[in-house]
Amino acid sequence: MKGLSTLLRSSVLTLLLLSLVGAVYAQNGIIKGFVYDKETGEPIIFTNVILEGTQIGVQTDVNGYYTITQVPAGTYTLSTTLLGYDTFKTSITIKQNSIISKKIFLQPRDQKLESVEITARKTEKVTQIGAGTITVTPREMKMLPSTGGEPDIAQYLQVIPGVIFTGDQGGQLYIRGGSPTQTGILLDGITIYNPFHSIGLYSIFETDAIRNVDVQTAGFNAQYGNRTSAIVDVTTKDGNKNRLAGKVSLSPIMARAMLEGPIVKAKKEGGANSTFLVSLKHSYLDKTSQSLYSGLGEQFDAGLPYSFTDIYAKATINADNGSKLNFFGFNFDDKAKSINPKTNAVNASFNWQATGGGANFVITPASSSTLIRGRFAYSKYNISTSESTFRDRSSSIDGFEGGIDFTYFFPGYSQLKYGIEVSGFHTSLDYANTLGLTTQLERRNTLGSIFVMYRKNFAQKLIFEPGFRLQYYSSLDAFTPEPRLGLKYNITPTVRLKAAGGLYSQNILSTKSDRDIVNFFTGFVLSPDQAINNTDGKRVNTNLQRAFHAVGGLEVDIQNVELNLEPWYKNFYQNIELSRVKINVQDPDFTSGSGVAKGVDLSARYSKKRVYLWGVVSYQQIIYKTLVLQGNQVTNVYNGQGQPVGVTGITETQTYPPPFDRRININLLASYTLGKDKDWEVSSRFNMGSPFPFTQTQGFYEDLNIQQNGISTNYLPQNGNIGIIYSTDINGGRLSYYHRLDFSVRKRFELSKYSNIETTLSLTNVYNRQNIFYIERLDNTRVFQLPLFPSLNLTWNF
Repeated sequence: MKGLSTLLRSSVLTLLLLSLVGAVYAQNGIIKGFVYDKETGEPIIFTNVILEGTQIGVQTDVNGYYTITQVPAGTYTLSTTLLGYDTFKTSITIKQNSIISKKIFLQPRDQKLESVEITARKTEKVTQIGAGTITVTPREMKMLPSTGGEPDIAQYLQVIPGVIFTGDQGGQLYIRGGSPTQTGILLDGITIYNPFHSIGLYSIFETDAIRNVDVQTAGFNAQYGNRTSAIVDVTTKDGNKNRLAGKVSLSPIMARAMLEGPIVKAKKEGGANSTFLVSLKHSYLDKTSQSLYSGLGEQFDAGLPYSFTDIYAKATINADNGSKLNFFGFNFDDKAKSINPKTNAVNASFNWQATGGGANFVITPASSSTLIRGRFAYSKYNISTSESTFRDRSSSIDGFEGGIDFTYFFPGYSQLKYGIEVSGFHTSLDYANTLGLTTQLERRNTLGSIFVMYRKNFAQKLIFEPGFRLQYYSSLDAFTPEPRLGLKYNITPTVRLKAAGGLYSQNILSTKSDRDIVNFFTGFVLSPDQAINNTDGKRVNTNLQRAFHAVGGLEVDIQNVELNLEPWYKNFYQNIELSRVKINVQDPDFTSGSGVAKGVDLSARYSKKRVYLWGVVSYQQIIYKTLVLQGNQVTNVYNGQGQPVGVTGITETQTYPPPFDRRININLLASYTLGKDKDWEVSSRFNMGSPFPFTQTQGFYEDLNIQQNGISTNYLPQNGNIGIIYSTDINGGRLSYYHRLDFSVRKRFELSKYSNIETTLSLTNVYNRQNIFYIERLDNTRVFQLPLFPSLNLTWNF
């Protein structure tokens, strides 16, 4: 713990020095505040707040907060304009060295939103780096044809550049060459370890409870740590401040409900108040699929064996000045089975559960333009699997995490942000490899981090954003300095170059196996303290996952079209993994491999009035390197009496594509709004992907346990399990091409000002393409992804 205390002392000194930097900029006048929706009280994010007749302006953040610094003394007109709202203007007088707090309430216009607003992004595109970053709102999620008529961030993530989705059932998301364990998923700043359900079309997040999602696919800056590939940062709403509101939704797949409203109403506009938000989702697909869809194909004879229940609750206390304190809790539960399509026998059963709770806050001090944010939470995740032909597996991770950060806002969209984070985790793993050898590990670690990042905007021409993060892993007694950098050059307001990169580390490892064609088991283990060798036979310095990122980009706007070209590169130069060459109990549990991922993504977005088009074409190549047994061969070792006492084998280095190495991926999305009142919406999505790799089966054998009772083992009367002989080439085969067309039509019926009913008819896999899910190794049976899958959803919004 000596290293952690040293880090904490350094952190305090750093924060004090950076506070002095902020004080130097606190000259002239300051105008700050929050922008809210007048009807709901919900913060309005990423809208411009300007002083008319000047070049002075800012953009609100994810909390709806704005601050305009270094304003010369005088009288100004404070203004903000946003599509769908009345323009707000007010006269404001600022004195030298004074601070004025001004809340802005925007009144929604009595008209329907005509399109997703591209103009709202214009300021952001010329004032922020944006390399490898996509921002998603619930409005955009709902334009995607949704399986079961249920929009979900899990489905929208699939159309984001660089994201690979491995299937409708048991599918996982892989972002620009990284595994799910290497992607950090955050809910209001708190880590969620498994956000996607076994029916891979749905996440644990309630769409209408989301305010904003930031997807950082590569080159993310220093505010994020302990992940080596990507970040998905989800921010939820606070709850309606003025009235009781919510929704109830029903479909053959699931039922959903959300309720939000005031606990204590404000006595005046913008006054202190408190709110709540509760959401519940329950899927009964395992019960409805067999009765409703049995006529759609053989795989529905036994139904789709997936079910889940998600509960999330949040309470918010809002102060007069816009500061707030949130309390939240969640419980997510998922159950799934793997069923043989010929015999309907259960091959395996899976279950995972995540629970947790905590608090976060936003403070805006009266005497400063600084925005202070903090969080603290505890969470626990458990997963277990029971298989008919393999040993049961289980894994868990639990612990706390907390942090506080400070943001200073400077003229010209520049800002300084720094913070400190502390977390403590415990992992438990009970796992067996393909030879039946067990790995049982209990690990604990305390992680301390400090970070700083500074964004300087030079006359809206050049944006320079250096960052630095220092992490200390107590269980390994290891410091990791991680520099980050982002750059952007605006050749013109409509043609822009960008780049970002940095060093990254993490101590959370995955337990997935490349040999599992279908793997619902997503377990976790902290980096071990045992000696680990790399593929060259040398011991690694620190048992951490390590990576380097570089991403570039060209942005071009042509009238209503946004074009974005991004080449990217990730070098996972230290990839700690469960050993493939452990053949005796005393052998090391882990080895250190490596991997290189690279690709290029081209996306185009068009939005005008009733039409929204979005297209992405991606190419990537991912190659990993690891140690394997030469020819998959092991040889028995005998004692002097001729009795087997162990096995031995020869190791060699092999390069291979991981199971998610889809070289080509194409997504096309179209949405059109119809009707005089714009109460009809038709949307479609086409996805095409090149084949996934998999490890081929070469044969079978009787798997006997020759070490069952040590040297006295009599293996002759044993009735062993069926063992599988795998190809010597890891993932040397490829499945077939994947392609699918989805379609949906939505109709809205207005009941009153705040109440309406939406009905959605969706068709998944319109032309009934037989996309391979997996092939049963023992009997070579092909199991397919979802066939033509119709569904009708009914939602009451109030």
